[in-house]
Amino acid sequence: MKTLKKIKNTLLIIDDDQLLCDAIFQQFSSQVEVLMAHTGADSISICSTRKIDVVLLDQKLPDGKGVDLCQSILAYNEQTKIIFITAFPSLENAISAIKLGAFDYLSKPFAIEELELAIEKSLRTLELERVEQVQVYQQNKESGQTVLVGKNHGLSEVWRMIRLAGSTNSPILITGETGVGKNIVAKAIHYEGKLRKTSFIDINCASLPETLIEAELFGFEKGAFTGAVSAKKGIFEMAEGGTLFLDEIGDLPFNLQAKLLSVLDDKKVRRIGSESVKHVDFRLITATNKNIEEAIKIPTFREDLFFRLSVIRIHIPPLREHITDVPALCDYFIRKICGSAKLTISDFEIQLLMLYNWPGNIRELKNIIERSIILRKDSIIQPSQLMSSKPDQYISNAKNHNELPDISTLAEIEKNHIRHAFEKLKRNYTQTAKALNIARSTLKRKMKSMDIN
Repeated sequence: MKTLKKIKNTLLIIDDDQLLCDAIFQQFSSQVEVLMAHTGADSISICSTRKIDVVLLDQKLPDGKGVDLCQSILAYNEQTKIIFITAFPSLENAISAIKLGAFDYLSKPFAIEELELAIEKSLRTLELERVEQVQVYQQNKESGQTVLVGKNHGLSEVWRMIRLAGSTNSPILITGETGVGKNIVAKAIHYEGKLRKTSFIDINCASLPETLIEAELFGFEKGAFTGAVSAKKGIFEMAEGGTLFLDEIGDLPFNLQAKLLSVLDDKKVRRIGSESVKHVDFRLITATNKNIEEAIKIPTFREDLFFRLSVIRIHIPPLREHITDVPALCDYFIRKICGSAKLTISDFEIQLLMLYNWPGNIRELKNIIERSIILRKDSIIQPSQLMSSKPDQYISNAKNHNELPDISTLAEIEKNHIRHAFEKLKRNYTQTAKALNIARSTLKRKMKSMDIN
């Protein structure tokens, strides 16, 4: 049973036949978590405290009919697949069970292969439904192919923390200025970690009005408020089994911070207008450009929630603190925006970009590169002409304050560094480009322009 071995799900058997329960447990316990209930009351108690994926529901129970439990089971988790089982098969029973939400129907006695197929079909359908829901929500989102360019200085520590965070389900807090790439780091944690094959859902807490964000996170039932014409799942439910990224967590309304803390502690959510709770299990990543410690003092942010969110904390340094990554970033943005188009950026332009302070960080650099490509007159782009400060102004300021060496010295240092790397790696272009974290074509172009034989 190949599918069951790949997916860790929960199977609940509701039947008063102990021998049958034991036989099913022996058959499937190595593949899924198997729970048992011998009465309807016991089954509802289990469904109220656990997330159940598949239910084997017997028609005749000591305290009532199994068919009467369908709606109660689905109230706790509407995605649960109920396989209705009866020793008294009839078309009427089958139709009644299906109408009340049962997914499949088996008649006693049944072969173990028949039950195995029904459970496998239930789990496959469950997984397809989850994928479809995420795709609908993310149809305009990125596919998940994320690239974090640059590994110099402060970013080496970021890379180390990404690898560490990817191997755990603990909450992660990402901090840094606007534009440093907090969302890219969040995606890198997800897609390079153990949850890479699960869903990644992101939402910006600052992008939604306070009146809507609770409904977006928790979901709502039909008629819960004016305009709620149908029930809607919340983000917490949709992130089940995967990663939820809450950007700008510092802007989450204070009254919702306590509710988020409760979700993290209890792993339960209650839709607006609902009397029942639903169980959720996801890995949470949050990010903010605010000083959370200062927000706690005001207070506009709960200290207990901060401690809960920052089990792992990753700080992304501003671009000015790893300015040597600018050449690699420029090369990456040009290739990403232009595809196969052969555009070049001169070494002089690169040097000008490295003298700039970049208040908008990597987002500002990407914007300027993209604009320079659109406005170019030929195959050479000049992004420095689009920056808020004029090139001669910030070059002059840098020299007057002795912040950086002369441009010619910087160029000479770059030339010597490339020559040294090329010789050390036995004049291998591919290995040298990899060591310098630039494209092979960029290396050849630089060596040609610098007259390095």
